[in-house]
Amino acid sequence: MLRVVSWNINGIRSPLQGVVCQEPSNCTSMAMRRILDELDADIVCFQETKVTRDVLTEPLAIVEGYNSYFSFSRIRSGYSGVATFCKDSATPVAAEEGLSGLFATQNGDVGCYGNMDEFTQEELRALDSEGRALLTQHKIRTWEGKERTLTFINVYCPHADPGKPERLTFKMRFYRLLQIRAEALLAAGSHVIILGDLNTAHRPIDHCDAVNLECFEEDAGRKWMDGLLGNLGCRAGSHVGPFVDSYRYFQPKQERAFTCWSVVSGARHLNYGSRLDYVLGDRTLVIDTFQDSFLLPQVMGSDHCPVGATLNVSSVPAKQCPPLCTRFLPEFAGTQLKILRFLVPLEQEPVLEQSALQLSNKTQVQKQQNKVRVRSTRPRPSQSNSRRGQTNLMSYFQPSSSHSKTSPDLELHNLPLVKNLITPKTLEEKVMAREVEGQAKHSEGKDEKELRTSFWKSVLGGPSPMPLCSGHREPCVMRTVKKPGPNLGRHFYMCARPRGPPSDPSSRCNFFLWSRPS
Repeated sequence: MLRVVSWNINGIRSPLQGVVCQEPSNCTSMAMRRILDELDADIVCFQETKVTRDVLTEPLAIVEGYNSYFSFSRIRSGYSGVATFCKDSATPVAAEEGLSGLFATQNGDVGCYGNMDEFTQEELRALDSEGRALLTQHKIRTWEGKERTLTFINVYCPHADPGKPERLTFKMRFYRLLQIRAEALLAAGSHVIILGDLNTAHRPIDHCDAVNLECFEEDAGRKWMDGLLGNLGCRAGSHVGPFVDSYRYFQPKQERAFTCWSVVSGARHLNYGSRLDYVLGDRTLVIDTFQDSFLLPQVMGSDHCPVGATLNVSSVPAKQCPPLCTRFLPEFAGTQLKILRFLVPLEQEPVLEQSALQLSNKTQVQKQQNKVRVRSTRPRPSQSNSRRGQTNLMSYFQPSSSHSKTSPDLELHNLPLVKNLITPKTLEEKVMAREVEGQAKHSEGKDEKELRTSFWKSVLGGPSPMPLCSGHREPCVMRTVKKPGPNLGRHFYMCARPRGPPSDPSSRCNFFLWSRPS
């Protein structure tokens, strides 16, 4: 059996931040291994890793028992990115970054690119520069004992921002490039699985509020998925796409099967989201080998949940990892020196240590001799009026010695007076005096603190109480408008409950109130 899992992790370092460990490197490696063990898959595909090569650490990239492959964004740091972790028992025979082949090294690549004449070189480079696609090709053995080739395309498709129409064009061109590459692999005789975040809810059943969305069926992304996917129950003569949505193959009428929720509105509590993550397989592969397709909503750590599938095949591991494997990167393979190497003291030979010690002793002796010479040349004041060493700072706050000196007659005259004023105290009297003095200081400090508190309370009234929502009569939460426009930056109040279906009384009500400027 071969188990594959896909997860938009929304930052591959995010689930590791809550782990506390004395050794950060071991901690990261253990935490990454814990995530992989929890997903319990032979092949794990991550999307939206949000790491670039310069910040990728060895404990994060190299986990014992796995070989990993990364595709980084080349235009922005902390953006996009995909990664694939394969168990050693499922080592791929080839791996490649991108869909266009522009980043291929022609050594261990997957190949089979199809006809891309409709794209310019600049467009292809732009589509692959965001680190959104990663291919791994494996050898599998069917239950009949036949060996086949299976290619996984791990993708993180672009999101179409309504305020940026150019991103919709970018998204549709990425879809087109993905389809060309997948169909070329199928034509070359390989089975293909497209898995990841496609950023489109295909059917109304895959969206929590499809009824209230304008022109839901007319969305360009949904039309593209209609052409890519085929319905196994369709009539003869109608369009049959080359791929099948594996989850809908096993669960065609399952409602509220969502994989993505809004974190700001807390919609995951009431399962009010959409299904954006898929495992798509070619028709023959899904019908002949797929045993199950599932969602893992219980796995937390991201605004998406993992999805996966189980195939009735066994993996035939390659003898050696492809060159794209992270363990072959110079910074992890031991062939590149790091700057920390030059900042760590190295062990010296005994002879060198002895010579260095002798040289250090000679230098110290010369320094002492130079100090003596300098002191002998400086004019020295009389011993009665000067002190050796550096002057203490408290000496500037003490009375001058000239003013403190008095004549012997005056000192003798004052001695009886001092003797009369200073009377010896018993131990009990000393303790009582200290307690009284401490209580007095405590009461004075307490009174002073109360006065300050009352003063600032009178000056600053503090935040005004939150208004109550009309639906539940509960305190609201304050939000800030982030959408560009005339209200950008303004504060408003809304219901604090999580977003959910309008028919659910426990979900957020429609209360809205602008905050008055202070």
